[in-house]
Amino acid sequence: MSGILSSWFVQGMVKATTDMWLKGWDERNGGNVSLRLLEEEVKPFAADFVAEPRHLELSQPAPALANCWFLVTGSGKFFRNVQLDPADSLVLLQVSADGMSYRIHWGLVNGGVPTSELASHFQSHAVRKQLTNGNDRVIMHCHATNFIALSYVLELDAASFTRKLWEGSTECLVVFPDGVGIVPWMVPGTDGIGSKTAAQMKSHSLVLWPFHGIFGAGPTLDDAFGLIDTAEKSSEVLVKVLSMGGMKQTISTAELIALGERFGVQPWQAALDVGKRNVA
Repeated sequence: MSGILSSWFVQGMVKATTDMWLKGWDERNGGNVSLRLLEEEVKPFAADFVAEPRHLELSQPAPALANCWFLVTGSGKFFRNVQLDPADSLVLLQVSADGMSYRIHWGLVNGGVPTSELASHFQSHAVRKQLTNGNDRVIMHCHATNFIALSYVLELDAASFTRKLWEGSTECLVVFPDGVGIVPWMVPGTDGIGSKTAAQMKSHSLVLWPFHGIFGAGPTLDDAFGLIDTAEKSSEVLVKVLSMGGMKQTISTAELIALGERFGVQPWQAALDVGKRNVA
């Protein structure tokens, strides 16, 4: 293997999508991932680019991402097959200078287009790029089984949902102290759900799509995967606890505050206050 197929970003996407498939989060063509790349990371592989890149319009302008490069999963592609033929399942594209379109420079060798959630990804990328001074470069969407299951039985209130996850596993508050945002159920693959998700991404690195899945943001593929994996592990614990009759004891508000102090993170105050409401 040589050229762009051996690059850290293609190999990283292969590993991430394979791991997500093995977790059971991405059945059939479910889920999508996008990784923002720097020009200096991409240019060494220019010899592998197509001579005449396809030019496609964006359904939603993305001026904040002008000239940015992205490695993205393709629409209709199965995560289980990315490892077998990355050049068929992935696409390397660059947003135009005016943010109105993009060009496909590599990938999708058998045809196709980027994920149908590209608008949602780009809207969230724009928010996280500004919010983290460019540090967050990954948006990851999948159908994490237990996380979805909780959306049917827990109140769809972001603070309450977050509090349950924090109580489900001690590490959760440390990994996502900013909590979980929630959007109402909406038709996927639309600009509308992208706008709602991006609005939540202003305050949360994790966003629940009820009855559907999860959106996560992070600096690297490993960070975004680990974020979702942590939330899903806590969700699995909660599903089991609820099936056994519910909690008889749990982590207290004072203990959550102490946890945040020990690891130098500031827990989302609204989720901490849920405990006070419960006591009242």
